[in-house]
Formats: sequence, structure tokens, C-alpha cells
Amino acid sequence: MSRGGGKGLSLKDKLDGNELDLSLCDLNEVPVRELAALPKATILDLSCNNLISLPSDFCSLMHLVKLDLSKNRLQQLPLDFGRLINLQHLDLLNNRLVTLPVSFAQLKNLKWLDLKDNPLDPVLAKVAGDCLDEKQCKQAAVKVLQHMKAIQSEQDRQRQQKLQAEREMEKKREAEQRAKEAQERELRKREKAEEKERRRREYDAQKAAKQEMEKKTKKETVHTRKPASSSRPAQRPRHKLSWSRSVLRVLLFVLFCILCTLAACKLTELQHQPLCVSVNTLYEDVVAALQNHKTLQNMLQHNS
Repeated sequence: MSRGGGKGLSLKDKLDGNELDLSLCDLNEVPVRELAALPKATILDLSCNNLISLPSDFCSLMHLVKLDLSKNRLQQLPLDFGRLINLQHLDLLNNRLVTLPVSFAQLKNLKWLDLKDNPLDPVLAKVAGDCLDEKQCKQAAVKVLQHMKAIQSEQDRQRQQKLQAEREMEKKREAEQRAKEAQERELRKREKAEEKERRRREYDAQKAAKQEMEKKTKKETVHTRKPASSSRPAQRPRHKLSWSRSVLRVLLFVLFCILCTLAACKLTELQHQPLCVSVNTLYEDVVAALQNHKTLQNMLQHNS
């Protein structure tokens, strides 16, 4: 180990029983790795060096029971300094410390503490006292530990309050999210119902239009059939005329037959037959009746 670098000379040469004296070595940094290799060194003296800070891995030296860091230029201790739970004696005289890390409250075995000649926070300085003798340094250890435990408890309480506030905020966000999701579900449900109602109205409208079209088509079919039925009476005179013609033809045929019979009964040898005699007699009676009728008409005309 050499000055400034902390390397070169073996630390074993500095070890005396369980005490390792590294004071007045002009150290700028702590050789943590070499110190960790010497778990027997429970007493470590790093006083009167040029240490401005301690590395975070320094707190892994949990075998330390007594630690002297006086007369350095330390501005702060590592945040996890409380890991040195076996520490009983701590000398921080004449450094540049203003506060102590909250983890300091975990040094439950600490029995002796010197914080003189540091620009301490006024509250901490009042708690620590002067440490002018053994009794005051022991009281300083007890009071500082109590003070740091109170700070730790307050920080834990604030942390719990913060966590509780965060949990409540998270619950509130979750409740708002659930309310939002419920509102969205209700909106989708309402939109779905409206869409269903719209389709139902469209279906009813299409059905009504179809029924109206069927009625219209049926009416048009009825109107189309009516002229056909009304044309039948117009055709009836034709049938009636045809029937009249047929009757007239029959009458003419009968008249022709009568004339032929009369001619045969008058002009042929059949005139002496009983049938022809009856026909001739009937003919003469008809002619006589017609002549009488004609004479009567002339008389009536003459009188008029």
C-alpha cells in the first residue's frame, strides 16, 4: 500500500492482532477489497487521511466493531451505512458532515459516538452534544440513535402515507376506469338497442311497403278483369243476333217447305190426296181471312 493509492504495501503488515492502523497514510480512498480480505481486523483506524467520501461497498465490512474516521474531509456517509450493524465505537471527529444517513438508526450496537468539529445541522448538533468525555460520547451514541430512529419512523410514516395515498389514487383511477368502462358498455348497449330498433323499423317499413304493393297489384288485377266481364254483355247481342238469324232461317225454311207443299198440292196429281186436300182447304181459308182483313182495312181507311 502506498500513499494516495492505497496499494503496494500489504495490509497484513499493518495488522496487529485484530487492529488495523491505516492512519496518517495520506489515503484518498479506502482499500475496501483488501480490508474485506481481513475479517479479523475488527478495529480499523483511518484517521488523519484525505478521505472525502466512502465507497458504497465500504458498508460490506460488517465485521468492524470499532471505526476511527476522525480528521478527514468526509462530507457525507454512504446511505446504507447502517449495514455496519456490529459497529460499537465510531469516531467522526473533525470532518465536514452536516447530516447522517437515516440508516444510521440501524446501528443498534453503537455505544460510543463522537461528532465534534463538524458543521452539523443545529438539531443534530444539539442532540449529539459535546462528547468531551467517555460518558458524553456514550450519551451521544444513545441520543443520536434515538434521534435517527425518530427520523426513520417519520420517514417510514411519510412513506406509508405516500404509499397509502398512491394506493388510494390507484383505487380511484381503477374506480374511474371501471366507471368509464361501465359507461362505455352502457353506451354500446344503447347504440346496439338503437341499431336493433332501426333495423326493426326498416323491416316493418319494408313489410308494409310489400303489403301495399301486393294490395295495389291485387286491385290492378281486379280492375283488369272487370272490362273482360263487362264485355260479355256486349257479346250477348251477337249471340242473340245469331240465334235470331237461326230462327229466321228456320222460319224461312218452314215457309219454303209450306210453299213447296202448296205448289205440289195445287199443281200436281197429289191435290186429290187427303193431305193435299187439307192443305188446299187451309190455304183457301187463310186467303179468305186475309182478304176479309184487307177489306176491313179499306173500309176503316175510307171512313176515316
